Amino acid sequence: MAQNRGQEYLQDVQGRLGSVEAHQADNFRKAGVMIADACQADRLIHVYGGGGHTVMMLCEMFFRAGGLANINPIMGHDISPFCQALKYLEVERTTGYARCLVRYYEVGEGDLFILFHNIGMNPTTIDAADEAKLRGAKLIAVSSSDWRNKLPLDHHIRHPNKKHVFEYADLCIDDENPFGDAVFKVEGSDVGIAPTSTIVDAFIVHRMVMEGVAEMLRRGITPPVFRSANLPGGDEFNAQLIKKYKPRVKDL
Repeated sequence: MAQNRGQEYLQDVQGRLGSVEAHQADNFRKAGVMIADACQADRLIHVYGGGGHTVMMLCEMFFRAGGLANINPIMGHDISPFCQALKYLEVERTTGYARCLVRYYEVGEGDLFILFHNIGMNPTTIDAADEAKLRGAKLIAVSSSDWRNKLPLDHHIRHPNKKHVFEYADLCIDDENPFGDAVFKVEGSDVGIAPTSTIVDAFIVHRMVMEGVAEMLRRGITPPVFRSANLPGGDEFNAQLIKKYKPRVKDL
């Protein structure tokens, strides 16, 4: 039975990844153009997770092998599960906090801002999106239309303005995160387990980067991509990228 459960979960994950690829392929290409535009203009790409486990997408994009060196992670430690879970849950439902983060990381006119949040309606997501747009940034939002369509307007986790992050975005990428997130069931229990949102969002991260790199190469631009620091010569290769971006990326 354990093998059957593993196969069922694998098929579930593969189905979700396949669906996102099928439905969002054109949006991935558009995201790639926006990423290439930012790199060509020598701008940082700001990346933000609106609370909870979506903050892991900052780790997926920032300072890693095969990742872009001009990523500026907007680190909201107080909305991360690594910083006391019950505290982060309360903070991500508090208005104002995310605006401070966007200002601190100096998101500016014409910058690219990539925001992840599977639900897309809590205060730390909406305030970040609103502040970024007020400051003139271009916004790619990765979130779920299923949550957008099904979460009641009077639900207490919503931002007071009742908006969804897609209402702010220049480009919306639907991660198809199902309402409730953890929807996989094991026989004998009606409580969902084994959420897929992190797997799907990580796939989305790398699909956007892939398209961005391809677009840069099409334009004759050398993509600012890190090699693995653990490879022979990796530190030496990365040193020039670090020299260029360390004065500008607050968390390098």
